[in-house]
Amino acid sequence: MTKRQTVSRVLRNIHGYKGKVVLSLALSAFTVALTLYVPILIGRAVDAILGAGRVDLEAVLKALAGIAAATLLGAAGQWLQSAVNLDISSGVVRDLRQQAFDKLQRLPLSYIDGHPQGEVVARVVSDAEQLADGLLMGFTQLFSGVLTILGTLIVMLRVDLGISLVVMLITPVSLVVAGFIARRTYDMFAEQSAVRARQAALVDEAVTGQKVIRAFGRERIMGERFRAINQCLERCTVKATFFSSITNPATRFVNGLVYAGVGIAGALSALGGGITVGMLSCFLSYANQYTKPFNEISGVLAELQSALAGAARLFELLDAPEQEPDGVLELRKARGRVEFDRVHFSYTAKPLIRDFSLGVEEGQRVAIVGPTGCGKTTLINLLMRFYEVKEGAIRVDERDIRAYRRRDLRRNFGMVLQDTWLAEGTVRDNLAFARPDATREEIEAVCRACHCHSFIMRLPKGYDSPIGENGDMLSQGQRQLLCIARVMLVLPPMLILDEATSSIDTRTELLVQDAFARMMKGRTSFIVAHRLSTIRSADLIIAMRDGRIEEAGTHDALLQKGGFYAHLYNSQFAGSGREKNG
Repeated sequence: MTKRQTVSRVLRNIHGYKGKVVLSLALSAFTVALTLYVPILIGRAVDAILGAGRVDLEAVLKALAGIAAATLLGAAGQWLQSAVNLDISSGVVRDLRQQAFDKLQRLPLSYIDGHPQGEVVARVVSDAEQLADGLLMGFTQLFSGVLTILGTLIVMLRVDLGISLVVMLITPVSLVVAGFIARRTYDMFAEQSAVRARQAALVDEAVTGQKVIRAFGRERIMGERFRAINQCLERCTVKATFFSSITNPATRFVNGLVYAGVGIAGALSALGGGITVGMLSCFLSYANQYTKPFNEISGVLAELQSALAGAARLFELLDAPEQEPDGVLELRKARGRVEFDRVHFSYTAKPLIRDFSLGVEEGQRVAIVGPTGCGKTTLINLLMRFYEVKEGAIRVDERDIRAYRRRDLRRNFGMVLQDTWLAEGTVRDNLAFARPDATREEIEAVCRACHCHSFIMRLPKGYDSPIGENGDMLSQGQRQLLCIARVMLVLPPMLILDEATSSIDTRTELLVQDAFARMMKGRTSFIVAHRLSTIRSADLIIAMRDGRIEEAGTHDALLQKGGFYAHLYNSQFAGSGREKNG
């Protein structure tokens, strides 16, 4: 996205606050008018002092009273303007952050998988904060600066055309210098934002994987990686800040030339009787007021480069392609018939699922087995529409799942994964995640069935105990039991169990398997398992290899066949002394 496009997008987002923008402009004009009036009063006071013993005290006191009133009113107007500008900038960024968060809910999982979490967080938080700071400074100083320049110029032209021309001829040099530097610092601030996002991604990775990092003794390596990114960020920041900081001294030098030019031209005019000494002092004040906004605007331009770089990254997130359009058909309660019809899918150019066809009847329990990377979990992702099939179709109750609304489709599936996820909050909040209206009795009954009631009651506050981010206060097995209970509380017509008991001890697993058996009764179920002893009772076992069905049948039939499944099954018991044929 070019800088021009970014500015256009920012202005479109500000358009919703046009009423407050108009108010800010009005307050800015009011403040500038009072600021411009003060030098006139000062000039009148100077002209009222004619010499020793020749002071028009009444005129001086009147001018001083006017200066005091104008200063107080100007301060009040400036305070109100700052409050309005803060409301505008914070409101715009609040809206953009909300849009970005809503966008994340609509983006395909391929986008989330392809971008580091820390980088996505940096776009929503840090880059938006940069934009807020730039907008606030822009509204506060840019409006006032431009109005001050225009107002001062008009007043000076009315007082003396010759001296005004001196100011007008020298001042454009300041604009040329500021513009030249601003154009070159934009790319520097864009690079700074990108490196900052990489740093945030690495910090997120280091925090979430701290146990693994320490277990493998990678602290020094991670420290070196962070040090390298940190040094890169330092170089980018110093470079961008250094070049942007040149703007202010350069414009101040030009402003000094303006002030000197006004002083010399004004003194010559006063000596020739063209203007009074009071008007000369007034002109010098105006020259100072006229050049001061150029310094402020140059600072604003440098800040805006950083803000626009952050805004461009945020808009890239907002413009990312969304997932395929949602369906329109409603699916209240599915019967549970599922059909895979010549399905093809790949995450990259290399095919993963190829010409996959399978029919699953209502209430049937289907186990999916195979070596790592054969496409078991991918089938689940396709069934839930986390990813869309490339070719072919998946049907539920004789209709393509792409015709259903995603929300309705997913409401008909209960899903327990090997990787647990719990939100920050209490045990009860997490159990009732999909059923906030569930009663305490219903929650406890499910937890007893899943054999997690006892450890919950040992927590300090029982079901009201906070469990920390992603349940870090619990063991992996306890977290998995809570995820199982969460699905059992909803009890949808179809179930997906992807290594759902992988982190549970053998004794508890046997008890949970009984609960699963009761839960799966009459429900279409897909079971992904590596421990093949847990799927003997499945109605249909699908043995996959390289994205295709290698074998299909019952446990006993596949063992008697002595093929791929039998090899997988027997390999788990090789050398254990346990019966191979179950």
